[in-house]
Amino acid sequence: MVQAGNVHGGVHFYGEGGGATASRASRVIPRELPRGHRGFVDREDVVARLDHLLSAEGQDTSDPAVVVITGTAGVGKTSLALHWAHRVRDAFFPDGQLYVNLRGYDPGAPMDPGGALHRFLRALDVPSSAIPAEVEAKAALYRSLLAGRRMLVVLDNASTVGQVRPLLPGTPGSLALVTSRSRMSGLVARDGARRITLDLLPEPDAVELLRIATRDYRAADHPDLLAELARLCARLPLALRIAAERAASRPWMALGDLLTDLRDESSLWDALSSEDDEEADAVRTVFAWSYRALSPEAARLFRLLGLHPGPDFGSAVVAAMLGTTLGRARNTLDGLVGAHLLEQLGPGRYQFHDLLRAYAGDQATLDEPEAERAAVTGRMLSWYLHSAAAAQAKIQMHLGAVGLPPLPEGVTPLDFAEYGDAFDWYEGERDNLAAAVHAAVKAGLDGVAWRLAAVLHSVHAEAKQFDSWLSTALAGVAAARRAGAREGEARLLESVGHFYTESHRLDQAFEFHRAALAVRRDIGDRFGEALSLNGIGLTCFRARSLREARDHMTQGAAVFAELGDTYREAILLGNVGEMCVELGETERGAALVGRALAVFREVGDKDCQSNAMRIVSTIHRALGRPDLALAAIGEALETARDLGDKVGEGYYLLELARVQRELSLAGEALVSCQRASALHRRLADPVREALSWDATGEAYQDLDRHALAADFHRRAAAVLRDFGGGWYLARALGNLACALSVSESRAEASPYAEEALGLLGGFDDPESSAIRQRIADHLR
Repeated sequence: MVQAGNVHGGVHFYGEGGGATASRASRVIPRELPRGHRGFVDREDVVARLDHLLSAEGQDTSDPAVVVITGTAGVGKTSLALHWAHRVRDAFFPDGQLYVNLRGYDPGAPMDPGGALHRFLRALDVPSSAIPAEVEAKAALYRSLLAGRRMLVVLDNASTVGQVRPLLPGTPGSLALVTSRSRMSGLVARDGARRITLDLLPEPDAVELLRIATRDYRAADHPDLLAELARLCARLPLALRIAAERAASRPWMALGDLLTDLRDESSLWDALSSEDDEEADAVRTVFAWSYRALSPEAARLFRLLGLHPGPDFGSAVVAAMLGTTLGRARNTLDGLVGAHLLEQLGPGRYQFHDLLRAYAGDQATLDEPEAERAAVTGRMLSWYLHSAAAAQAKIQMHLGAVGLPPLPEGVTPLDFAEYGDAFDWYEGERDNLAAAVHAAVKAGLDGVAWRLAAVLHSVHAEAKQFDSWLSTALAGVAAARRAGAREGEARLLESVGHFYTESHRLDQAFEFHRAALAVRRDIGDRFGEALSLNGIGLTCFRARSLREARDHMTQGAAVFAELGDTYREAILLGNVGEMCVELGETERGAALVGRALAVFREVGDKDCQSNAMRIVSTIHRALGRPDLALAAIGEALETARDLGDKVGEGYYLLELARVQRELSLAGEALVSCQRASALHRRLADPVREALSWDATGEAYQDLDRHALAADFHRRAAAVLRDFGGGWYLARALGNLACALSVSESRAEASPYAEEALGLLGGFDDPESSAIRQRIADHLR
């Protein structure tokens, strides 16, 4: 804590992580390990090798540890990893355990590193809005949060080294435990991973697993018969558990008769398959044996679940797929869980083993007519579309609704009482929702595909879920074009433009926003035209093209006024007002922002109110009223904190620092800059973090600490140069030249001054003119 008013000469904050980030992260202890299998048979030699890695002589304290457990499908890699992880978690990894199923061998697409990092950052209490778009930025933030902590990271079912490497901790103390059918040679060679290859269970252990699973039901089974059952299951734990469950569920049936059934099934598979994959054949044999023993209702559900495109599923979507009640769906799901054909993740949440998912999909193709498969897929996708639309209505209440097709009979989508309920549902379903868009495209349901992608736009933007956002929006654009849905095409072109604006890729943002505007003008969509004009204006503002931004936003506001949409007109008027203030038209800007603020207060939109109060602060500064500016930015910050808006809070702190400097409170401005820098570091926004450093340097110049100021300006300029330069780079370079002209010499300052002046040549707003004058004054 710094009481800046009692500090003379300024405050210098050291350290890379930022105290706010570190202290907050230290309070979050994720406990994500799924429960292990009941009746695990100890692989004592492998467990001992894993234990040795945690001993003093087994550790290499100079590098973070990576262990790869590899072996054939169904050999028990996940079971071993979870059994050992639960065994050691409290003693060796007190700061938490992270878990993700990377789905490297599922029939569908594997999880990409960006999606896995998003999950981990959420588990580490990073708000969705604070998670950056780029995988590299996500990985950097993730490693920063793990630094200095003792955490276990379980990366299950990985298929490639590229899927794993961004998820590895960057500092010693943590352990990454990877399971894979691949040998992961790249991790061993480059990352120093220790590899443990898991063989088939020894026959005594396989028999013991069967005995443990069946002893409460079939205590009299002869060891020789159990040994034969183990051999028919190829001594693979997955097959053994399924076979044991079937035997346990038929305690009155002699084990010899069950073995006869399994041999008959095995003979069928022998005739259909090659001899060089005995383990895979054994697994399929046991699957078929267990599947044919199910009731007709359970067997139908099992194969229909093979049509679900996502990694897991809830009971509500299963009820929609079957066209039945939630209670009946849950009862049938429980039967599949009991047969070990399905795994329950939590209340009402289920997933397949990847081998079982592939088998279920095969059975759906074989046993279900094409028309019925299409009907089930349609019901499922309709449920996701209508449920997502209900969530969007709570998350972004003022966004125009997408026209939805009628619901099929027997499909009841979810409804949500509050914003938090809707957002939590989206967080749990985001992978399924993205998969549903692509499944709709594959099924030829382009109308569903583009509508679902359009509905997801506002949710993706709110959650900053960049990985799913771009892929679903682009798929939606193509689907809308195939369907001839011009309004949908424009919506999704705008969504892609918004994505690129948020990702600081302004050339691509302009391309897509202008394409959306062209479509909307072509079809006479005036409402959409105004939205596109605002989108282009906001992108122009990012590029510091203030007059062009003002012109586009003014046109958009006029359209909303023509349509009688007072709320959206107010949003654009506020934007126009900010452009006017930046261009020196302060009185006009004040009038426009005042009109907008009155509307926001009337409708109760606190988010827009807080941003408007930030602009009010800049107006008071421009009019020489710093005391009133301080009150306005204080209100904006208080509202942002009440809303939990970290993005807004970080940005508003920079305005607070400017106000404090004008009040000759440079020490307090340093505190505001440090807080802004820490927030933007946590938000992984390098551009605004660099702006915080530049503002820090300005405060140090006020304190006549010019050498120290130059360090911050230089650091800011280096980052801003990486993001395309432009006006903000020019300002940082101008500040650097001013600081060096005092602390070093005019000769040292001149190259930076010349570059800054060259970059500023295309800008004629008052602040650009002031920067040019300040550079000239210092060099003089």
